[in-house]
Amino acid sequence: MTTQETVLSVNDVKVYFKIGSTGLLGRREQRYVKAVDGISFDIKRGETLGIVGESGCGKSTLARAVIRMVPAHAGRVLWMGEDLLELDSEAMRDKRKDLQMIFQDPLASLNPRMTLGQIIAEPLKTHFPQMPKSEMREKVAAMMKRVGLLPNMINRYPHEFSGGQCQRIGIARALILEPKLIICDEPVSALDVSIQAQVINLLMDLQKEMNLSLMFIAHDLSVVKHISTRVMVLYLGNVVENADSDDIYANPTHPYTRALIAAVPDLDKPAPADRASLMVDGELPSPLAPPSGCPFRTRCPLVQDICVSEKPPLTETARGHSVACHFPTASPH
Repeated sequence: MTTQETVLSVNDVKVYFKIGSTGLLGRREQRYVKAVDGISFDIKRGETLGIVGESGCGKSTLARAVIRMVPAHAGRVLWMGEDLLELDSEAMRDKRKDLQMIFQDPLASLNPRMTLGQIIAEPLKTHFPQMPKSEMREKVAAMMKRVGLLPNMINRYPHEFSGGQCQRIGIARALILEPKLIICDEPVSALDVSIQAQVINLLMDLQKEMNLSLMFIAHDLSVVKHISTRVMVLYLGNVVENADSDDIYANPTHPYTRALIAAVPDLDKPAPADRASLMVDGELPSPLAPPSGCPFRTRCPLVQDICVSEKPPLTETARGHSVACHFPTASPH
């Protein structure tokens, strides 16, 4: 068996946003919101990394930092061994042929003044302006067929389509350049449950067909479960658990991961007897004033004194399974 090639390696990436506040005697003190606070992960060719966590945990900011839609404060983003954060704008634009994104709101991500055909062809015009129009039309028609869009839709506008159809347009636009990595930023959260399944199945089929790597961002673990090879759980800009998909669902070791899984209804299994003890109370702390020590301690049922003073490092507790917790696998008091 050959080892899969690592296409993306993110090393200790930090994204801090500057905010100003008035200090003593009217002086301005520079403060930062640590939206992403030192995250590392790898994605192999043909693999799907699911990234989950509540709104405000830094999932979308991390994704945008990877493709430089927002600037990273520190760290490295190695694409096929080359650091994207060190490239100039022209070189980065060329790399974007291999790195495409599907957005959360399918309708809002489409230009309302452009037809379906124009939307899908736009990346080709940007990156291959010398391509003959006849070849562009052939590529657009072929991609429409691959994502389940009918040929007679080509001259219609986004407002004439359903949410699921708009997301298929977004997928076609992302794939028209035949990229190697697709970043899916909550691509089904705005869709009905039945349509979600259709879009996820489409992505999985296209992934196999084109040997794509995926970053799939969601707040719903039930959605991530079916598409992901590995799952990374974020909390307040930090990784709290990272493991193979099957392993993290069968053996969650961080209390936050266990709470996320317990919150997902499973019609095939009875609710666990200790489900109430697994749930967490309270709201996500403000990133403007994160807790000392462990970022999860203000909501954790296992919190002890060490959690207040020391931030737990991300540690491998089993092969391929890492967790940032002082008391992994422990039971609630």
